[in-house]
Amino acid sequence: MLKFMNKSLPILIIGITIFLIGSTMAKNTNKTDKNNLCAEKLEKATFGGGCFWCMQYAFDKVKGVVSTTVGYTGGYKKNPTYEDVSSGTTGHAEAIEIIFDPLKVSYPELLDVLWKNINPTTPNKQFADEGTQYRSVIFYHNEEQKKLAIASKEKLERSGRFNKPIVTEIVPATTFYKAEDYHQKYYDKNSLRYKAYHFGSGRDQYLKKIWGNNAEKKNSENTDKKYNKPPKEEVKKKLNPLQYEVTQQCGTEKPFDNEYWDNKREGIYVDVVSGEPLFSSLDKFDSGTGWPSFKKALVPNNIIEKEDSSLFMTRTEVKSKHGDSHLGHVFNDGPEPTGLRYCINSASLRFIPKEDLEKEGYGQYKKLFEK
Repeated sequence: MLKFMNKSLPILIIGITIFLIGSTMAKNTNKTDKNNLCAEKLEKATFGGGCFWCMQYAFDKVKGVVSTTVGYTGGYKKNPTYEDVSSGTTGHAEAIEIIFDPLKVSYPELLDVLWKNINPTTPNKQFADEGTQYRSVIFYHNEEQKKLAIASKEKLERSGRFNKPIVTEIVPATTFYKAEDYHQKYYDKNSLRYKAYHFGSGRDQYLKKIWGNNAEKKNSENTDKKYNKPPKEEVKKKLNPLQYEVTQQCGTEKPFDNEYWDNKREGIYVDVVSGEPLFSSLDKFDSGTGWPSFKKALVPNNIIEKEDSSLFMTRTEVKSKHGDSHLGHVFNDGPEPTGLRYCINSASLRFIPKEDLEKEGYGQYKKLFEK
């Protein structure tokens, strides 16, 4: 027995050593794989919106954005300098390349940030800056980004916020050339000069006119946070059977036999589940369909549109952003100026008359009905 153990001991030691080394290698491999998976989750977005100093300032504040780089893209000259691009002869646009975590911020949300920081109605010009290098443009990196960009642009046009066509280009991404170091984080390196440029270019004034000032935007963001979908059991208790069928199971109520199809009172319509504001009586019209119909949304950001291929046809479904409620569909046969008809189920809505807006927590909309 001792003789056997003497012969086996070295083999046993070697076996244990190999096992330990293998385990360590496996742990390291798993660690590396996890790191690679984390890296693979990050995505890239590239936008042109005029002065790239301003674009970097805007996107660096967005939660979920991992890094930003300003540079030049969309042209034909390799390794262009700032002077080359400024001449307007290289075809490049000043642009920002964004690395983002899609689990924290979505591509459509990044598009919303873009729209709120540019003038999308002017070709080859952004505020005081003119030339092809200052054009607004979305450089998509895959077909999904292209599809989302087109949908976002169409939604902005339908919102009625602008009285001019949206001319922002949507084109494939090409080689991105990093700009000189002194341009990176310019707003931080030269804050006084940046602020003077931002205001002097007219960008500040225009964005406040279209989207409201920073305080209003902050209030809007804080207000949006309270519009959440309750847990499933609470939703069931809160809604009657028809409301639940429509909002949670994509049902459709009967025409001419629903609560608001013929409602002519002044006020706003909110999501019956989350309470987020959706439509105004000022945009309601008689479509003859027997369902409440609206020319546009009261708060476009609270509306999500997606393709619906049910019932052997292709339509555009309308859902609420925060409540995830099925509302109805939108069609392109409505009145001017939008040409839209949001055909909405009464069961998905709750009506707040103008005299109750303050006490219901929607006081900011009272001014809509002041004459």
